[in-house]
Amino acid sequence: MDLETYLDDVRARQARVRPANTPDRLVLPLGELSIPGHVDHWARERPGQAAIVHEGRAISYAELAGLVARVAGWLAGAGVRPGDRVAVDLPNCPQFTVAMLAILRLGAVHVPVNPMFQHAELVHELADSGATVLVAVDSVLPVVVAALPETQVRRVLVTSLSDTAPDLPDGLDATPWSEAVAHAPAPEHPADLDALAALNYTGGTTGLPKGCQHTQRHMLYTAATAAAATGHTVETGYVPLCYLPVFWIAGEDLGILNPIVLGGTSVLMTRWDAGAALAAIERHGVTSMVGTVENYLELLEHPDLPARDLSTLKMPMAVSFVRKLTQDVRAAWREAVGAHSVLCEAAYGMTETHTFDATPYGMSAGDKDLLAEPVFCGVPMPGTDIAVVEFGTLHPLPLGEAGEIVVRSPSVMTGYWNRPDATAAQLDRGWLHTGDNGRLDEDGCLHYLGRDKDLIKVKGMSVFPAEVELLLTRHPAVRTAAVVPAADPESGQVPVAFVSLSPDASVSAAELRAWAKTAMAPYKVPLVEVVGEFPMTATGKIRKVELTDRAQRLADER
Repeated sequence: MDLETYLDDVRARQARVRPANTPDRLVLPLGELSIPGHVDHWARERPGQAAIVHEGRAISYAELAGLVARVAGWLAGAGVRPGDRVAVDLPNCPQFTVAMLAILRLGAVHVPVNPMFQHAELVHELADSGATVLVAVDSVLPVVVAALPETQVRRVLVTSLSDTAPDLPDGLDATPWSEAVAHAPAPEHPADLDALAALNYTGGTTGLPKGCQHTQRHMLYTAATAAAATGHTVETGYVPLCYLPVFWIAGEDLGILNPIVLGGTSVLMTRWDAGAALAAIERHGVTSMVGTVENYLELLEHPDLPARDLSTLKMPMAVSFVRKLTQDVRAAWREAVGAHSVLCEAAYGMTETHTFDATPYGMSAGDKDLLAEPVFCGVPMPGTDIAVVEFGTLHPLPLGEAGEIVVRSPSVMTGYWNRPDATAAQLDRGWLHTGDNGRLDEDGCLHYLGRDKDLIKVKGMSVFPAEVELLLTRHPAVRTAAVVPAADPESGQVPVAFVSLSPDASVSAAELRAWAKTAMAPYKVPLVEVVGEFPMTATGKIRKVELTDRAQRLADER
């Protein structure tokens, strides 16, 4: 079957199961208007409505539009022209949103930078992007000062998260934020939605981070479809609680783009705090949030929860980095918060696609999404096609068969910045090769099986770590599981599971392995080691690379 015939069949299947209250085609609320243009529109239509709420302070759309125009004026005065790269090294705060929009207003290129970066990481992204201006928070200035000589940055704009003026170190010629917001405003550059607008760096699996080239059209498409596909419209209102870092593209979507396109209110938190989150949900009528499963468990255990009104929170979305979203977690959330608030997995996506390609929203009846093995991702966004193909080709595989997930959508990056080799390896006739294993079921719904590099081959049979992890977490004593491969002289590889236990649970590795033999096919049954804690990355994921040596020792000792 050729790819287009395959897609016709898949789309028809998806249409039959797509939730009734979600769109089957792209609808842009304000048409093809630039992202800063949306701010100006809402400033005229809803001038007094809060655009951003942060640390108890509300910034209206009228105020936001003014700040964006004046900071754009300062940037233009600093020599920023269309196409120039401007790096933004800030945590979640209104200044981040203002800086990003000001950059886009000039037709320049937004380069978000992780403020947790140390010297080599910061130098790489500044030098690789060719950024000439940097907007930074004062707390990162020691790292910035050391990095600048190895970059093309010639102007630095500094802000502070406190009400005081930023403390500038000796030897740094920088401009305080107060000067920028007092500058004469700049007119908006004629919008070209297809011009380069952002370099969103992604770590990937090998080598140094690469800059994904995104446009305002990508941003607009993602915001319009992601919000609508989770039941939000201009009329219903959109109030996300965002503590995901907005320098990540998922946080950018949730905390900046989605609310601006829908004329909503972004409730920003610089860092996670369960009590503050509960108070913000009640006070501001939060409708949506994204957090780890651990975040939701912390909310469930918080003493303030019973006294808080969470009736507006209809779309809580979870990310299963470490703890997995299970039927028990969902049931506990429903019991505590109410049936109106259905906890589900967030979405399938990646930085290269602007992150929101498929969602299980509206497909939780009977816990269908959680019982599917393993991660059930639902149907794609309207206008997005997802196929499962033979790795390295565009030859579609039969439904139910595992292969590589490829994505074609209006938000797929135009390429990697200055990396034609990597671009050619990932993009093929408009399709992005994700490097992810997955399958499409009989309804055309996507199931994510993990990165191809994580695939374990046991006597030629494929074992997907995500599937084994999900099955293991169904044991009542298991809190978290991480599965990695080890070499084996007889089978080629064996899966090895590192497992942490729930509080007060007691079960041995041998007992868990015996239980696994009753829960999965024999070739999937892992060797097991019970651990107290896992090595973690700065982004809250298990650092599996540090488990591989331990896994091999365990396999050798068997």
